Amino acid sequence: MMEREINLPSGKRLVIGEKTLVMGILNVTPDSFSDGGEWNTTEKALAHARAMIDDGADIIDVGAESSRPGFVPMSAEDEIKRLRPFMEALKGKIDVPISIDTFKAETAEFAASMGADIVNDIWGLQYAADESYEMAHVAARHGMAVVVMHNQNGTEYDGDIIDEMKRFFARSIDIARYAGIDEDKIIIDPGIGFGKTVEQNLEVLKRLDELSDIEGACYPLLLGTSRKSFIGKTLGLDVDERMEATGATCVMGIERGADIVRVHDVRPIVRMCRMTDAVLKI
Repeated sequence: MMEREINLPSGKRLVIGEKTLVMGILNVTPDSFSDGGEWNTTEKALAHARAMIDDGADIIDVGAESSRPGFVPMSAEDEIKRLRPFMEALKGKIDVPISIDTFKAETAEFAASMGADIVNDIWGLQYAADESYEMAHVAARHGMAVVVMHNQNGTEYDGDIIDEMKRFFARSIDIARYAGIDEDKIIIDPGIGFGKTVEQNLEVLKRLDELSDIEGACYPLLLGTSRKSFIGKTLGLDVDERMEATGATCVMGIERGADIVRVHDVRPIVRMCRMTDAVLKI
C-alpha cells in the first residue's frame, strides 16, 4: 500500500497505507439495486451509519440516487431534496468522514455545506452535462477529497482496456489540477460494473496493479465491487447472496494495490481486510 495522509475540510483525516480503509455504503434511495428503501428514514439511516462505524467503517458514503444499470438521472434539485434530511441527521453525529456519492456539482455544493468531506463522482469529474467542470471547482473551493471513477457509455474500447482507463484518469487528474484540487486529495476508482462487460470487469480486477502508475504518479485506489451484477452473472447468485464473492474480490484487490474498499457488508469485509493486511505486512 502507498502511504499518504489526506487532510479533510472537517478537520478529519484519512490515513492511506496503514491499513485497508473500508467505505460503508449508506443508500438513502428507494431504488438502489441491492438495498433500496432499507435505510430511507433518518432514524434508520443514522442507526445504520453508526452500526457500520462500530463494525469498522472508516468512511460513510451517502447516496441519494441509484446508479443501477439503466437508471434515469434525477435533477440536482430532487437529489438535494432527498438528501437534506439525511445530511441534517448525520451532521455532527458521526466521527468518520462523510462521502457524497453524486456526479452533480449542485449536489456536491450542498453536501459540502452539510459537512461532507469527499465527493465520490461516478463520472470522474467528466460528466458530459458539466461542460465547465464545476464539480471539480466545487471540490477545490471546499478542500474536499475526490474519488474519480472510470466510466463510459457502452463497453467498446479502442485499444487495451487498462490503457484506455489510464487515459481517462489522466484527463480527470488534469481537470482536478486545473480546478485547484490538491493532488494529494485525488483517489482513483476503476469503476467495476460501469461501462464494462462481465469479462472486462474480471480482467480489470486481475490487472488492477497496472493502475498504480498514471503518467508516472501513484494515487490511492478505491475498489467498489460490493454485490454487483458481474458477481451474480459469474456465479449465478441473487443480490443478497453475494457477500462472500464480494469479499474475495476485496482480498484480491488489496493484494493488487487497493487502498480503500467500498462495501455494504461492513463487518465481515472488515475482518477479511484486516486478515489480508496482516498477511501482506509479514
